[in-house]
Amino acid sequence: RDAYIYLPPAYSAKNRPALPVLVLIAGQPGGPADWLTGGALGGHMNSFAAAHGGLAPVVVIPDPNGSQSANTMCMDSQIAQADTYLSRDVPAWISSTLAVDTNHSQWAIGGFSFGGTCALQMGTRHPDLFPAVLSFSGEAEPAIAKERQKTIDAAFPGRPEEFERQTPLAIMKEQRFESSGLYLTAGQNDPEFVGYLRTLAAAAREAGFDVRAYEVEQTGHSWDTSSKRLADALEFLSA
Repeated sequence: RDAYIYLPPAYSAKNRPALPVLVLIAGQPGGPADWLTGGALGGHMNSFAAAHGGLAPVVVIPDPNGSQSANTMCMDSQIAQADTYLSRDVPAWISSTLAVDTNHSQWAIGGFSFGGTCALQMGTRHPDLFPAVLSFSGEAEPAIAKERQKTIDAAFPGRPEEFERQTPLAIMKEQRFESSGLYLTAGQNDPEFVGYLRTLAAAAREAGFDVRAYEVEQTGHSWDTSSKRLADALEFLSA
């Protein structure tokens, strides 16, 4: 499916600076275009750019799933090579095709729901590529089904340890992330994901992340959890 790119006004300037990069992942079921509709990304980015003299990140919205119903879990497994796509193919294309800052200290990754889970996966597995993470209504770990064993059987049959060692909570127990930032949200009316938020925030702080975590009032598991906090999340990244 089509990917989408947001170019801020500064991208067209004759004296264009090296602009930072924000990679965004949509939910599942869903696709990249959801960031433009439910996520109202254009309006949010234009408002940020207007408040910063035309400066804003270049935003790239790739497609790690390939269809409305597919779920690659953002991992390299027997399902797909989704980690390779997001950690090698997409960054290589961005750096070679777009005029952006190629210093990855100026890159971030974010997402909603499945995308939020994916963003934290990438931020823990590849902190050198994505040292800042925005996770809106993300899960504690990737999942295809409520039953954890079904997820493992689909992705790593007979190798549960291979799944476990790639989850953010397992990685954060083993590694330090003093140079990384994490911005988390969940809707207050979404108790399951509020639980995930609290678990992830505690683990991330313990692992050294600079953490901001917000339970968004009067929202459930919806795009409101990004729309109501995206402006603040962008300020967190810019700081």
